[in-house]
Amino acid sequence: MREIAPIRNEASYQAALAEVRRLWGAALGTPEGDRLDVLMVLVDDYESRHHAIELPDPVAAIQLRMEEMGLERGDLGALLGISSGRVSEILNRRRRLTIAMIRTLATALRLPESCLLQPYEIGPPPHDPRPRRVPKHGAKAAA
Repeated sequence: MREIAPIRNEASYQAALAEVRRLWGAALGTPEGDRLDVLMVLVDDYESRHHAIELPDPVAAIQLRMEEMGLERGDLGALLGISSGRVSEILNRRRRLTIAMIRTLATALRLPESCLLQPYEIGPPPHDPRPRRVPKHGAKAAA
């Protein structure tokens, strides 16, 4: 890729990525560094329009981050200054997050506020791909 031009298709996107890899680590303020900066802007713009990654569901994002950080519901309650019952209502989608909760969670769980501000359904959660527990042989299944 010789001339810098707008990225309009996958071929020019791949060429720009190859050039970014080649220039990676170029010193700031050098012609190579300046070229890298411009290419990064073009690549970022193309990716945001053609390879955008949707933000996760806010409740699912909180649950995943709690799992990653080894946090329990009680930890979340203490963090937010709410009861474990209120935490359960939020995680079971019976109560919405407040703006104050979103700000606290974004900082403490290192989640983007934009993820937590997304609209989400109150009621049953979206399909959870994790397998459900199977009752032991002879045990009654919960209704």
